[in-house]
Amino acid sequence: MEITGIISGLIIGIVIGALGRLVLPGRQRIPIWLTILIGVIAALVGTAIAAALGVADTRGVDWIEFGIQIALAALGVSLAVGLYGGKRRRE
Repeated sequence: MEITGIISGLIIGIVIGALGRLVLPGRQRIPIWLTILIGVIAALVGTAIAAALGVADTRGVDWIEFGIQIALAALGVSLAVGLYGGKRRRE
């Protein structure tokens, strides 16, 4: 894997993870590294699901694929908030 692939994967992970956080109401108390990790995983799994459904390669923008990825990121963020971010920290 080349460095450009790693960098583009991280950028896509940031965007998908941030969009997954944005669609959820309220404040999510999870660190940014966890958001990026969830975004990268959601992007990879979402692409695989879209390919299995036959909607990964369409003319123009692949909106269905993006929707699947964002839905998976929102699911991942909500699970992470329940497991990691639900704990109150002393400030």
